[in-house]
Amino acid sequence: MYEIFVKMHFSSAHRLISYNGECSKLHGHNWEVMVYARTSKLNEIGIALDFKEFKKSVKEEIDKFDHVYLNDLEDYKDMNPTAENIARVLYNTLSKKINTDDIKIHMVEIWESEKQGARYFE
Repeated sequence: MYEIFVKMHFSSAHRLISYNGECSKLHGHNWEVMVYARTSKLNEIGIALDFKEFKKSVKEEIDKFDHVYLNDLEDYKDMNPTAENIARVLYNTLSKKINTDDIKIHMVEIWESEKQGARYFE
């Protein structure tokens, strides 16, 4: 089994509704996202998935979160934009976009600071 990954960044603001603490107030993060994909096969030249295409697909999704108020996005109309939920939303979106018979998104990891983050995988 092979696993490849890409790392991206975005900055955004959010607040946690019904949270009892500072995070209920508007605040922002410089998020770091790691997206992992797995395959058991390489193509004829030894590549699992072209990094150029992998990065392009991830960037298209990450750009939707960059410099926005996350609570205004459709994905977060009925849930808080927590690190956990952002990781799950990205996992589901990227799985639909990238998964084939040969390669699958394995996990999305998101860091809201250098000391804490969340992962989503199935």
